[in-house]
Amino acid sequence: ALRRKETTRKLDRVEGYEGFAERVARSKSSFLEFVGAAMTQGKTIAAYGAAAKGNTFLNFCGVGNESIAAVYDLNPAKQGKLTPGTHIPIRAPSTIGELRPDYLVILPWNIADEVRHSMAHVKEWGCRFVTAIPETRIL
Repeated sequence: ALRRKETTRKLDRVEGYEGFAERVARSKSSFLEFVGAAMTQGKTIAAYGAAAKGNTFLNFCGVGNESIAAVYDLNPAKQGKLTPGTHIPIRAPSTIGELRPDYLVILPWNIADEVRHSMAHVKEWGCRFVTAIPETRIL
């Protein structure tokens, strides 16, 4: 089934990757616009999920602890540490109420629905979910 999906999207040939660099640049640009606007408005941004793909995206964008106050992750082995390169503190999701961010960027975008469900309580103080791939969207 996965191979059929890849073939349908032409990921088994070069033309399937045409425009990839431009799409990546648009993702970065829209995310940086979001971060800049939020910072200008004095909003607090946090993130959820200290997985490699999300951290790779933050490093690619050059966004670190000056913009993202914390990353929340369920894995106790990651909590109390910093994200590689960006040096954002990783905390337990149960502590998010201490920060009460205005925005929570869901870094593992493939499980955004699951994260929105498990972290739904953040809406109590007006926090809004954000995804950055393929374009930044405030949910």
